[in-house]
Amino acid sequence: MLTRIISGVVGITLATAIIQYGGVPYAVAVFLLALIGWREYTAAFHHKGLKLLSAAGYISIIILLLGGLSGDLSHLGIHLTVVTFILLLALVYLHGKISAEGVAFSVMGVFYIGWGFLHLLLLRNFAPDTSVQTFAGEMTLGCAFLWIMFLGTWSSDTFAYFTGYFFGRHKMSPEISPKKTIEGFIGGLVGTTAVVTALGVHLGMAAWLMAGLGAAVCILATLGDLVESVIKRYTGIKDSGNIIPGHGGILDRFDSVIFTAPLVYWFLILVR
Repeated sequence: MLTRIISGVVGITLATAIIQYGGVPYAVAVFLLALIGWREYTAAFHHKGLKLLSAAGYISIIILLLGGLSGDLSHLGIHLTVVTFILLLALVYLHGKISAEGVAFSVMGVFYIGWGFLHLLLLRNFAPDTSVQTFAGEMTLGCAFLWIMFLGTWSSDTFAYFTGYFFGRHKMSPEISPKKTIEGFIGGLVGTTAVVTALGVHLGMAAWLMAGLGAAVCILATLGDLVESVIKRYTGIKDSGNIIPGHGGILDRFDSVIFTAPLVYWFLILVR
């Protein structure tokens, strides 16, 4: 437990500094996290006995992330096209050396990891010339909503855990995640909605819009957690990795963010 607390404090401190600074350090951090996530993903399926398009996956994820550095989607179609060609080329080149199942999981993994981490770049770089006043001081609009995304996602997990611990009686999906309960999900839904609404209203956003965002964050955060649980059960592993002492791997920590980052980014695109 002490190891978990210490690594958590160090991780949050480092993440806060990098997020607030933005720029190259933030981009480098996102690239590293995504590539480590891909390594964990391929290792999980290797444990299952499946060979994936490992090198093509690294290249594809890097190309996807490069499409998010500008903070908009104006050239992302080009990146998606290149990634598609790379994966198809790898499929032809490795024909007979990799199973159809391995190819399918490779393509899924590239977009599962690459698309989610891409939106961490897009969200941080959103509207860099628009500043808002937050509880922590002045920030760009994108940075403020990046924090709303993180705080909402963490709130979902925290409220669900404690509500489930004290009041959980009915299992949500026992075959996938035995500890998740319906009561825990409801607690996470209420708590996340309250947190996201409060943060959004402070920025001058409509309460009903932020309440809807908060509820959606909780739903997608839960979905992200369940998706990774399915992958771990399928491949027969307990944690995606051990890079974070006491917390597991990158995918263990970012499984929900992979889903909530795109949600919050597109929310901003629609309402701004």
